[in-house]
Amino acid sequence: MPGPTVELNQGRSTATLRVSNTGDRAVQVGSHYHFFEVNPALSVDREAAWGMHLDIPSGLAVRFEPGDTREVDLVAFGGRRVLHGFAGLVEGHLDDPAVKARALEDLPGFLATNDPLTDLETRP
Repeated sequence: MPGPTVELNQGRSTATLRVSNTGDRAVQVGSHYHFFEVNPALSVDREAAWGMHLDIPSGLAVRFEPGDTREVDLVAFGGRRVLHGFAGLVEGHLDDPAVKARALEDLPGFLATNDPLTDLETRP
């Protein structure tokens, strides 16, 4: 007998974005990776992806083959909404305008390379 229906991510903002892999290698993105910071080879509206991750079950991933274009569903991070790590673009509270401004400032350098740390290694 099935149990009650459980609605995941209830009340959180969502978005559907078009993503293209412009690189020559497959790119895999995990369920809780901040989509704003995904591999530079993925062409996506990064500002629209701010504060969001894939809306898929925990532990799963989506794979983008070279040349693939598809739509993905994203959902806003919950909890404290503080991120550290990932590609190093976001270090702090997602709702802090200064954190977002710095990430947007660093974004062109990040996108200009296939080595996400190259332009950020000298960051103060």
